[in-house]
Amino acid sequence: MSAIATEVTEILHFINGKATAGAGTETHPVYNPATGEVTGQLRLASPADLDETVAAAVAAAASWSETSLVKRTKILFRFQQLLTEHTDELARIVTSEHGKVLSDAAGEIGRGIEVVEFACGISQALKGEFSDQVSGGIDVFSFRQPLGVVAGITPFNFPIMVPLWMAPVAIATGNAFILKPSERDPSAALLIAELFKQAGLPDGVFQVLHGGKETVDGLLTHPDVDGISFVGSTPIAKYVHETATKHGKRVQALGGAKNHAVIMPDADMELAADHINAAAFGSAGQRCMAISVAVAVGDAADALVDKLAERGRGVNVSHGFDEKADMGPVITPASKSRLQKIVSEAEEAGAALILDGRDLVVKDHENGFFVGPTILDKVSREMSAYTEEIFGPVLVVLRVASLEEAIEVVNANPYGNGTAIFTSSGAHARTYTRRIHVGMVGVNIPLPVPVAWHSFGGWKDSLFGEHHIYGPDGVRFYTRGKAVTQRWPEPAQASTASFNFPSN
Repeated sequence: MSAIATEVTEILHFINGKATAGAGTETHPVYNPATGEVTGQLRLASPADLDETVAAAVAAAASWSETSLVKRTKILFRFQQLLTEHTDELARIVTSEHGKVLSDAAGEIGRGIEVVEFACGISQALKGEFSDQVSGGIDVFSFRQPLGVVAGITPFNFPIMVPLWMAPVAIATGNAFILKPSERDPSAALLIAELFKQAGLPDGVFQVLHGGKETVDGLLTHPDVDGISFVGSTPIAKYVHETATKHGKRVQALGGAKNHAVIMPDADMELAADHINAAAFGSAGQRCMAISVAVAVGDAADALVDKLAERGRGVNVSHGFDEKADMGPVITPASKSRLQKIVSEAEEAGAALILDGRDLVVKDHENGFFVGPTILDKVSREMSAYTEEIFGPVLVVLRVASLEEAIEVVNANPYGNGTAIFTSSGAHARTYTRRIHVGMVGVNIPLPVPVAWHSFGGWKDSLFGEHHIYGPDGVRFYTRGKAVTQRWPEPAQASTASFNFPSN
């Protein structure tokens, strides 16, 4: 049996430096996906709570934006250390509400800490430019200033990593940040807020506000919110971008994905099968960078499918606190039902069901939301198993004749988040990486998530807005550039003003 707690707790907001129930009376149940039990009741914000949170952020941003870079980075260094010290506690919170295994939860915290470490060097990223004597006695310099109040709306699948993709960069650059986490696994956000406070962050600079569509719409349209960062499904990303942009806000909205891994006949099949198996079924496939399509080229298909099936059967599915578990449950019973429906539709349409995880039951967790690794071979591009973002432990295999056809398949897909190619040919790899219409590409690497000093983001229907997230693009998103042209003439040397537009 697991050590999963069953006590139902009240999950609060974090507004202006303290945890609070707020004025809203509505609540939302939070489940443990491994048991199906309600473990928390989440307080949902009222419009008054939203206004209070934004007002606190506005007040905090005014002074925080004038705080020196040295003081900001000292706080971020302390925050990074606190995150490291509380990794085990944070991971347990994630596992309890999301269901992913503890090692995977700790892994997402580690990747989030990388972004905090990048933000600790913000003084280097914010350096401006200076041009001396551009004209007689005139100099020009440039620098960047924060937007003001920014909000992050984050998904359930990475309740720590994705907020840390946003908040540290936003705060380091001088903004106040409001986090609206997923209602499905909200508790980790509160511990992040407490750790920010322990690190010395002033009240109001980082706040957590829970809610549903009403709260999201309130953030998208509030006149005192200057920027919105969003990660989630493509339809909602598009809505967020259109709505917030219409209300004059800067927006970065990352949408969904249908990530393809192309396997060439010259690939190391053992390596490819190992990594695709982990990339497809890790975290129960609930990753925007999960490999959900294996595009097998020519003779690669049969050998690859056999090896994938062998590895898929070896995946240990259990509750996240089981140290031997490779994969936990999906997030909700609705997710489980949707996955079962998509797999059944594909089988009825003629796909070959190589591995079937639809009816998996985990001993002593019979009410959990479990779906086992599932592999569908000979899938066509018209099937819902291919056209929809599955977001679960279902891998579909498409068979193509050539690299040219593989590139055509990937480029025709409306998503452009991540992709990978497995090959031993540098020529194949170079052709693929240059011609593919996808934002993040891996060569013999299935989850090509860029490190923190680059930026994360896709193309096409996987990104709405100009900026990718974290790294240099994150700095540009959370700041505005300003150029200053100045002259300090001696009184005796002051020139006569001209009605002509000056050029030198």
